[in-house]
Amino acid sequence: MSLKEKLTSILFGQKPENPPEEGEQRPGPAQLEAESPESSPFPAQDPSIIKLPGEHPMLQLYGMRRREVGHLPTPWLCMDEDGNLPPELIRKEKSRLEGALKNVSNFRLRATKNGQKQRKKGKKDSEEEVREEPMPQGLDAMPWFFISSDKLYAWVLVFPPTENGRELTRDILLRTMEEQGIAYGVDQRLVDRLSHDEHRYFSLFLIAQGKPAFDGKNGNIVDNFPRVVERVLVVDEYDQVDYTALNLIHNVKEGQEICRLIRPTEGEPGRTVLDQEIPAKSGKSVPLPKGRNTELSEDEDALLASVAGHVEFTGRSFQVKPVLDIDGDVDFSTGNIKFLGDVNIKGDVLTGFTVRAMGSIWVGGVIEAGSTVEAGGDLTVVKGILGDGTTTVRAQRCIFSKYIVYCDGEVLVRSGRGTIMGGRVWAAQKVSATAVGSKSECRTGITLGGLPCTNFERELVRRELKELEMELEKLECQLDSPVKASLISKVHVKLNAAELRLQQLEEDLVDSQEELEDREEGRLECSVAYAGTEITIEDETIRLRHEERQCVAKMVCGEIMVM
Repeated sequence: MSLKEKLTSILFGQKPENPPEEGEQRPGPAQLEAESPESSPFPAQDPSIIKLPGEHPMLQLYGMRRREVGHLPTPWLCMDEDGNLPPELIRKEKSRLEGALKNVSNFRLRATKNGQKQRKKGKKDSEEEVREEPMPQGLDAMPWFFISSDKLYAWVLVFPPTENGRELTRDILLRTMEEQGIAYGVDQRLVDRLSHDEHRYFSLFLIAQGKPAFDGKNGNIVDNFPRVVERVLVVDEYDQVDYTALNLIHNVKEGQEICRLIRPTEGEPGRTVLDQEIPAKSGKSVPLPKGRNTELSEDEDALLASVAGHVEFTGRSFQVKPVLDIDGDVDFSTGNIKFLGDVNIKGDVLTGFTVRAMGSIWVGGVIEAGSTVEAGGDLTVVKGILGDGTTTVRAQRCIFSKYIVYCDGEVLVRSGRGTIMGGRVWAAQKVSATAVGSKSECRTGITLGGLPCTNFERELVRRELKELEMELEKLECQLDSPVKASLISKVHVKLNAAELRLQQLEEDLVDSQEELEDREEGRLECSVAYAGTEITIEDETIRLRHEERQCVAKMVCGEIMVM
């Protein structure tokens, strides 16, 4: 052997006589074999690879076997060759496997050394005298199994035989597996090839995998309407936001689905490699949040609205309110209102806001100018309706109000029956209706001309001033005290503000006199005007004493003429 061949043999060992076939894949480092097992013959490439120190008993066994047979593949201890095991499992079981491997390697090393001592002693005795007892045999190949703590995975590592012990066979492997109780999820292909595999010794194989248990999923509720109402501002294509559209009301039709139940699933039991069943928990069911005016579907998987209205979540259940109650004004706190049922508004409908309802609308305050109110049923306004030409008030049935309309333009009452019955209508230019008054001669007033909105606001300010003056007189009659002084100061502030508003309104009326002189006189047009109807144009007032058909009333030569 040349010097080069000797160095190659010392550094890399002898080449195997039977190299592995091309189709056989064996993960691991290069076949680096050293004569001395003082250091680990393979590096740790990933967390699943076990790196052994040079003094590890398994490496000592490896060195002894290699010296005995001349060539032996490098040990390969990889817990997850295919990369399919969970990383948590690798981290948890790696330290257990290292400890167990050290213990079994120590046991095997002691047994091997004891066998060698006995064989040496037997040979020495045989030279001195003839022994009747046979020579002690070497150790057979020993499969060692490691089972994970959850009993879902089993690995095998085979220690080679010593001296004239038996090599690994399929029967030895199956018998040892039966003794260990491993009977489920066994890799039969590995069992069949391991006995004649070149890497069968000092390598770790995953030989069995159990079936994990899967707990059932809990039932849950899929909501079609939000449980917490939040203000949603929508930005249009011009990057502008309509602050009156807050989308705070969620309408629902009768029979519409509010939420749906996702039923729980059953658990799927598992199986350990010891063929033991792993119980699984079934999912827990949840009830549908059924509240007022709701009902369950036929299959009891959905919550439906039994009436049309507004959906609300009260903390424990969904409920449908057929009547929408607004405690205050319709303003920026509520936004525009679109509702499928009835609407009750305790305050006013402020300028610029819209209220639309399929049912009736009740307003406890006033409908200010520039707003829109549309009712599918009746519209009832406790105080009155103000209009400036931009106000829209519609009702499919009747409109009830203390004073029906104030408008600086025209009042048209033509939809439905088109009847103005009772109350007072004040328009700057024209009032047109199908019928005015009633056969019972209920008092109905029609006022034409002037500036209705400005005049009405002036009347409200004058009324406020009168109430403040009366309140100030009452306060002055009380005994002097710090509370009295504070209240009088507040009333004086309110009085000054009201006087300034009244002064501004008076100036507006004076500035509008020229415009009023050029404007056409107001007129009333109706198909029928019943007796008892009062018609006022400027300072003139007449009361109809009998029914008038196809009536037109206007100012002619300073007098009101009904034609």
